[in-house]
Amino acid sequence: MSEYDARGKVNRALLICVDDYRHLRPLPAVKDNAQELERALLAPGADLFTRGEVVVCRPQEPWEVEQALDTVTQEARGLLLVYFSGHGRVGRDGGNLQLMVGASERRHKTVSWQDMVLSYLDNARADRIVIILECCYAGNAGEAFHNCRKPMSLLMAAQPNRRIFSGEEPTGGSVFTRAVRQTLEQGLPGRRFVTFEDLVRVLREQLAAERTPMGDVWEPRSAKQNTVDDVILSFATPEIRPPTPLRIRLRRRLKSSFQHWLRILLVSAIVLVPATAGLVVLNLPNADAPCPPALELRLLTAPEAEPALRQAAFDYELSGANLLPLSGEGDLPDGCRRAQITVYSAAKDQVDQGFAAADRWQGEARGTGKSRPADKGVDPLNRPGPQPDIWIPESTADYYEARRGMPATGSPATLHYGDPVAYTPLVVGIPANRRLDDVEPGGASWPELLTGTDHAHRDLKLLRPSPVLSGTGLLHTIGLYLAHGGPGAASPYGPDPDPALARTAEDRLSAPGSQYAGSTELLCSLRPDAAASGAVDRTRSAPLVSEKSLADYNLGRAIGSCPALSSALPVHDRYVAYYPENVPALDHPLIRVDWRGTTDATPRRAAVARFATWLRDPDGGQRTLGAQGYRGVDHHTPGAGSPLSDSRADVNRDSRVSRYTAGADQVARVLDGYDKAQKSSQVLILMDTSTSMADGGKLPVALSAAGRALEMAGARHTYGLWAFPDRAHPDDRAAVRELVPLGSDDPARGKAALDRVASGELVDHGAAMEEALTRAVRTMKKSTAPNKAIVLLLDEDDGTGGRAASVDRTLGTLVGEGPEVPILALVLGKSGCDSFALRQLAGASHGQCVPGGPQAVDTLAGRIASIGTATKGER
Repeated sequence: MSEYDARGKVNRALLICVDDYRHLRPLPAVKDNAQELERALLAPGADLFTRGEVVVCRPQEPWEVEQALDTVTQEARGLLLVYFSGHGRVGRDGGNLQLMVGASERRHKTVSWQDMVLSYLDNARADRIVIILECCYAGNAGEAFHNCRKPMSLLMAAQPNRRIFSGEEPTGGSVFTRAVRQTLEQGLPGRRFVTFEDLVRVLREQLAAERTPMGDVWEPRSAKQNTVDDVILSFATPEIRPPTPLRIRLRRRLKSSFQHWLRILLVSAIVLVPATAGLVVLNLPNADAPCPPALELRLLTAPEAEPALRQAAFDYELSGANLLPLSGEGDLPDGCRRAQITVYSAAKDQVDQGFAAADRWQGEARGTGKSRPADKGVDPLNRPGPQPDIWIPESTADYYEARRGMPATGSPATLHYGDPVAYTPLVVGIPANRRLDDVEPGGASWPELLTGTDHAHRDLKLLRPSPVLSGTGLLHTIGLYLAHGGPGAASPYGPDPDPALARTAEDRLSAPGSQYAGSTELLCSLRPDAAASGAVDRTRSAPLVSEKSLADYNLGRAIGSCPALSSALPVHDRYVAYYPENVPALDHPLIRVDWRGTTDATPRRAAVARFATWLRDPDGGQRTLGAQGYRGVDHHTPGAGSPLSDSRADVNRDSRVSRYTAGADQVARVLDGYDKAQKSSQVLILMDTSTSMADGGKLPVALSAAGRALEMAGARHTYGLWAFPDRAHPDDRAAVRELVPLGSDDPARGKAALDRVASGELVDHGAAMEEALTRAVRTMKKSTAPNKAIVLLLDEDDGTGGRAASVDRTLGTLVGEGPEVPILALVLGKSGCDSFALRQLAGASHGQCVPGGPQAVDTLAGRIASIGTATKGER
């Protein structure tokens, strides 16, 4: 896992501590928390925050918190750490966490976590945001947190719906904060620094013997949003600490010297300017920012590449290359950073839709965007995100596919193709204890791999990321369909893929639910510590992924939503990399995106070109990307320090890298062949629309998931949209509202219905999931569609109180009967997929339960995309 190092940037830490309450019991230990934590953050060994960058706030009124948040979110450019210690309260439904200040009463003069704190943080200018909440019900902060757009990491003092004793200790700080302070101040054995994940792990270990007031184990929780890398919080270590890099020491010294001379200059100006001179305006840089804000470049990429490119962007920002003047930038002081790079990611289909609707993308950013019927509910500013200046897709094939979807004329976006910045070959992961007989791992043909894994040999199930959502899945599909000659060779069956070959390949990639949103998400679901309901048997699976992601998996590095392990996986849990012959590697081209009407186009183009040159420099970006597990653009053999050189990665570091040579027309024909190889499908979307969905940011996530399902609708892929409970029949627990009848192929109808739900069309009584699901399963069992599934979008099952015992038995029996109808559930409630009923239903139906989280919508979309593949019974 890559680590974000904020040294040398403008950082801020806001410590909000409330110990003295007018209407609530005091918290004496909290009084010492602020000074103890401030001392730890400013300790020489921590080496991250400098004096003046840590702000203590002891608020009596809510406006004091708002004012402090407004200041630090505007000032921070690197890391923004926000810490709260005090009382916390939630509503009866467990939502709407309120942070209590000195003047707070039970329901008045409080600070809303969702409406105030997250609103400010989501508009911060910092690269990374870390939040630590030490209050009762801190664990309830996780739901609203997942609706944010900024890269954030959240540490909650306890699990959801739990009060804590913390704060009532006599002196010296609370138990929780003492553990935080000690870890940040002293470091950890064998570690050169302390990261966010390290801190979470240590706190769980140190508090394992403690109990909450309810008698439960005290278990701190954590969550991440829009980031999978880790954040360094302190460089303290019990070992001999390496010196601070010279470039960071020089930058701090320059900043300190500048501030000193600025004060002298200001005093001199005040003394020397005559009183008759009138008002003098000094056009001097801010004391905390001697240079003007750097030009922000937005870099859009695939989720798998995001952590590595974040690290590369950070290294570039601190490099000498980023201090050199840019064409058209104007007069800037020497030594100023020229560019600040924001890295974010989105699934391939969302990127394609964004560029196809580039006029709306730009219009939304300017507040003039209007939807069209053809947009099918596309909201580019929400996903993929802001308009990119740079796009680094997984492969050139992704670029061709995006260009194919853009209008021939009139688009405000222009894509300028650039050379690759890194390579990673495509591989098939074979369980280490099921290696293929007579198949060479270093260069096997696809026919050999298909035969070696079939029912007459190893009987392995091939799992592929969705070609619709993933560049890895798309390129693997190109390799499969053109297996006899490779994309750059003349095909023995003519200019089009052989339908029989495509069908054979798709039959081997069969079964609803077997596709995934990307390599990392696929491999995360196969990790031994993963507990995804309905997950496939990892010992009989062969994932089609990238070399880098497979190496990360085997080495126990963070992958997808799975955090890093303490060591590499044991041999029997690893996959061995087999390299399909003539299949091109992912080449990660750098695409410059120009937008019509940009006022600073000249320096922006120059900044992109400078960054691109640095990325391809052996002493610059190539070194960073190589350390992340990528192959170089000039020398494809991994260099020193590459994880690919670790024998435990189980990859062939000497395997040949095949360059991409296919053209746009061939990509289009392969995708057309993929589309024709799919069976028709039908999806019933069953959505909880009770009023509790409006709490904690759950409704936008559910609407987004439903919208992604609608985007796949068409002539051969129909759907229905039902909502429960039904306002018209409040006493009928099994009643549903048929917002769109089953069998519709028009996504506009579903989009209009979702817009009505979003505008407040919710029902104010409990949602009885099992009753509504029983009706949905009965309906889908009668459907004549060869491939079908139910997509269940749920807060939580509110029907247990008055439910007849026969409902559980009826639903269980119904699910087990043929024909098979997988249940794909996205659960946004506090318990996630921990419910036994949901786990059982997902497993029995060969579906999956997906808990709410930053990648939940993409994960669910990957499963929905595979519903059109062949089932075992159709082979």
